Amino acid sequence: MRTMASFIVSVIVSVVVLGLIGFAVAQTIPKMEWAVHDPNRPLPTVLDPGPAGPPVVPPPGATVLFDGRDLSQWADAKGNPPRWKVEKGTMEVAAGTGSIQTKQGFSDCHLHVEWAAPVVVKGEGQERGNSGVFLMNFYEVQVLDCYDNKTYADGMTAAIYGQYPPMFNVCRKPGEWQTYDITFHAPRFDKDKKLLTPAWMTLSHNGIVVQSYAVLTGPTAHKMRPPYVAHADKLPVSLQDHGCPVRYRNIWIKEL
Repeated sequence: MRTMASFIVSVIVSVVVLGLIGFAVAQTIPKMEWAVHDPNRPLPTVLDPGPAGPPVVPPPGATVLFDGRDLSQWADAKGNPPRWKVEKGTMEVAAGTGSIQTKQGFSDCHLHVEWAAPVVVKGEGQERGNSGVFLMNFYEVQVLDCYDNKTYADGMTAAIYGQYPPMFNVCRKPGEWQTYDITFHAPRFDKDKKLLTPAWMTLSHNGIVVQSYAVLTGPTAHKMRPPYVAHADKLPVSLQDHGCPVRYRNIWIKEL
């Protein structure tokens, strides 16, 4: 039979453990020095990544999400077949048809995406070649044409949107193929939907590391940094329709 003394000890231990977990989470979510989309935030150094190479062959065990033939692995937000264009081995955002997402959900992963901004340059800032790659539908890596195109630092190409600018701007010219290799670890929540550990990611853009173990403050959003909200362990990868004819090819994912 459990004694009152042992019950009190267990309560104290539980309180201490929960306190330590809360302290650990508070310590691992960084405090942001800059306000979201601060126009005064310094822009990263521009580096030349060299010419684009051929599509990167998926490794053994990877799930191919787009091989240039069809969108059978994708759906729109309502679960209907996507209306994006598929031709010549690529898919292209069809403005106004909505973002698309994978039918399958994923958690910790290595995601490979190849994309190209429109050859014909239109607009400036956020209106030029804008799209986005979302992990778990919540955490965005920005797709944007930032070749000789300035915008706010935490919204430029390869930024973790609204949180972290890339360490370098390694954009190729409009129309040239670019690669993202994203290592992503999903956030963890306890049975009471409280955050245990935040999400983090490392990102290579055109073969150059531009985000290194970046700890996310929560979901990415425009003009705000919302807190974490508990969600499913696995959720889709999504690609954003921002009205620009951005093209994608050779998308694959390897679960970790």
